[in-house]
Amino acid sequence: MMNKIGGLIELEALLENILKKKSDRAFLKHKILYFAYLYENLSVGMIVEKLGIKKTNFALMTKQLEKEGLLSINQSKMDKRCHVLTLTVEGMNALYSYISSINDLVGNLSDELEQNVKKLNEKFNKIV
Repeated sequence: MMNKIGGLIELEALLENILKKKSDRAFLKHKILYFAYLYENLSVGMIVEKLGIKKTNFALMTKQLEKEGLLSINQSKMDKRCHVLTLTVEGMNALYSYISSINDLVGNLSDELEQNVKKLNEKFNKIV
């Protein structure tokens, strides 16, 4: 058990270091853009929970991203009490550019590794 958990802890640290290559702020910025893309109909509160960051940090960063024209914060059409994030065209371009630069750094994943990453995501999404 310790090896599995230890491996996950080490993997998380290594991935974070790779993804932070540009800067801590850029990492959080692109993390928020990615989650806004991935969970476009999820409430802001649920995205904050999935990201595991403080609401104040999230609010400050999303306000900045909105100012930069990378995303918009709108009232949910399904529940007027909630807000949702929507990427702008500029936001989508910034996200694709970031993902492309990370892909250039680490290279393509094998099909087997990609499937294992997908399985881990599904497993951990059920927990969070």
